[in-house]
Amino acid sequence: MTMSDEQRDGVTLTNLDQPLFDGAEATKRDLVDYLDAVRDRILPVLRGRPLSVVRVRPGQEPFMQKNLPKYTPDFVSTTQVWAERSKREITYALCDDRRTLLWFANQRAVEYHVTLGLAGQLDRPTYLVLDLDPPEGAGFDVVVGAAKLVRRALADAGLTGAVKTSGSKGVHVFVPVSGHADDVAAATRALAARAERLDPELATTAFILDDRHGKVFLDSTRAHGATVVAAYSPRIRPSARVSFPLAWEDLDRVSPNDFTIRTAPGLLGDRDPWAEHLPAPQELPDELVAEGHTIPVARVQAMHEGKRRARAARNE
Repeated sequence: MTMSDEQRDGVTLTNLDQPLFDGAEATKRDLVDYLDAVRDRILPVLRGRPLSVVRVRPGQEPFMQKNLPKYTPDFVSTTQVWAERSKREITYALCDDRRTLLWFANQRAVEYHVTLGLAGQLDRPTYLVLDLDPPEGAGFDVVVGAAKLVRRALADAGLTGAVKTSGSKGVHVFVPVSGHADDVAAATRALAARAERLDPELATTAFILDDRHGKVFLDSTRAHGATVVAAYSPRIRPSARVSFPLAWEDLDRVSPNDFTIRTAPGLLGDRDPWAEHLPAPQELPDELVAEGHTIPVARVQAMHEGKRRARAARNE
């Protein structure tokens, strides 16, 4: 082991003094130290869920890893998931303990993306998720405004959710639910549509970028096999920002830049705000689900619309 190497929990950690990535203002040691510091908070949100990570190696573009490499140690728990698109079984990790988290940190896994359902029960998501994405060049305040629309739409449906920064420029609203994936996906679409109707000048459900006209995109496509970045996960973003849980009333007072792998542990202290803010699982109202089933799936609709526009352009 070199001077910068060390062992923790039986995991050999190497090259800890290497820069993490361009613009991170952090080293690999900072990543390891951060994940270890928040392990009691991040492990509960990773545990039991098929994990995709985004790794960044020196001098290479970041890449998403789903299928585990052959050299994965035996102590890493795994689960098999059939991938419809590639028609094959993929071996995902389950990041269930400190050793596994440290191993991933040593692999330079910066981002931690999890499924909405638990392994073996992906058709029963435990969360409904709306991903709010600001238009290019907009400030965080417009995202906050859109998040308040979502909160109102939830309240009108008798539901409550928790909010966190995405670690990029937007926010994620999580609603713990019980229900089948088709119904949860439908309810997600309905909530996005209801939030859009509350202020169509501010927010849009338009999947095609050119149709958003500088509004905040209410992305309702985090459903079925989709993944979402976990609470407390670092991101490959300037200063190595992290996805940070917030109280609704604090949204107006923060910037996504406040939460980095260097600042987050001190801001958390002994608290686990994600566990504090998440409500208990809720039943989805029948009328919300029914409304959602009348709304086309955004990706499918966008694909058909793209083909229609291409045909129209050819015929002009």
